[in-house]
Amino acid sequence: MVQRAYDLALWLVQKVEKFPRSFRFSVGDRVIADALDLLEELTEAAYTSDKAALLDYANREVNSLRMLLRLTVDLKLLAAASHEFASGKMEETGRMTGGWRKSVSRRGQT
Repeated sequence: MVQRAYDLALWLVQKVEKFPRSFRFSVGDRVIADALDLLEELTEAAYTSDKAALLDYANREVNSLRMLLRLTVDLKLLAAASHEFASGKMEETGRMTGGWRKSVSRRGQT
């Protein structure tokens, strides 16, 4: 799952570089920050025993990133096909994060 978040972050960084200057340092920076935060939280969750809070935060990041990418389409910064690709990756990451979170809860870990 961390590799998928890494791939998404890498793809998004490359897309944001192509945003017009007027949006690159506002919306673009937020998109990249959320993608990197998601990657960081999932990486940390993979190597710690206290996974629950990190996975909850990662889920919030996925949802925040979904809304930001929707905004990029409405502002015509991302093509519909690119949004569809990113949405699919985020959907997959969100599902896997949720499943990981449920697994942690069943085992009684915090």
